Amino acid sequence: MGMAMCAAAQSLPAPAPAAAAAPAGPPKIAVIAFQVAVAQTNEGQRNYTDLEKKYAPREQKAKALNDEIESLTKQFQAQGANLADAERASRLKAIDDKKKELDRLTEDLKSDGNQDVQQMYNTLASKVFDVLSAYAAQQGYTMVLDMSQQTTPVLYAAPSLDITKAVIDAYNTKSGVPAPPPGLPAAPGAQAKPAH
Repeated sequence: MGMAMCAAAQSLPAPAPAAAAAPAGPPKIAVIAFQVAVAQTNEGQRNYTDLEKKYAPREQKAKALNDEIESLTKQFQAQGANLADAERASRLKAIDDKKKELDRLTEDLKSDGNQDVQQMYNTLASKVFDVLSAYAAQQGYTMVLDMSQQTTPVLYAAPSLDITKAVIDAYNTKSGVPAPPPGLPAAPGAQAKPAH
């Protein structure tokens, strides 16, 4: 689901810039790892944990089915030469049917998981973007560049320009969602891509 989170982030259309009068003076630029900001909000971490819990039973079922296939395959390999043709064909068909079932289960799990992650990310990203816009305007930034995309034009940014943590904190304050308990796994995308 971690990859799904990144895929969801990449498919989110860029919001239209707000029309505002440009402040006089030199431009003030900041950078943000937007995907990281969304993933590291308390709400993002909570929602990701909820999705993991939602899909855990289906993932366990897929693992159990995979273990069963491996066991049946090992049994067949050990006994296959001593089996009658009809029994050999029956066992091979049973293994093949279980493999098809596992493929369907895995594909459905992946598709449903990606869809839920995308929906969760898009909803939260929209709210984080609103906080980012307000924060940037309040701080007088004329431009904020996203450095979390692989194709980002940001080749270097001084650490003092990075407002990712400030936006996360501002969002957490606004949302009122408490921090997750320590020891929970981080949501995917929680590692910032360094600006080179």
